[in-house]
Amino acid sequence: MQNTGLVRRLAAIVYDLLLVFACLVMLAIITNASLGGESVYAGGPMYVHAYNVARFLIVFLFFVLYWSGPGRTLGMQSWRLQLETFDGGRPTKRIAAVRFFAALLSLAPLGLGFLWQLWDKDKLTWHDRISKTRVVHYPKVAKADGS
Repeated sequence: MQNTGLVRRLAAIVYDLLLVFACLVMLAIITNASLGGESVYAGGPMYVHAYNVARFLIVFLFFVLYWSGPGRTLGMQSWRLQLETFDGGRPTKRIAAVRFFAALLSLAPLGLGFLWQLWDKDKLTWHDRISKTRVVHYPKVAKADGS
């Protein structure tokens, strides 16, 4: 087990963003169908606000529920990554929520909070430090028969 490098993390993020995008497209299709083919913007400010809240909740719940449940998103699973607290435990929903908002903070200044791990002695990002979590890589274990 080792702290994860930036390239592996970014690959998992790209995978997860594709999944989140698919969920957001499904929301758009359902919303459009429920409005009789009209744009959400034709429904007025209340519809737009509700739609934006729904979009945010989909992204928020995707990450928080995966991080606090199995400890990894589908993208992280593909790259054999796991989210842990500094003491090696599984993050709670509260810790995962803190991590989510801290990740937005890391992203805000042109991703500097993510790039920070290139200079950090422990390879931690701003949101790792703020939420007291880390992403670790578990290398593939060779089977006993040598395969």
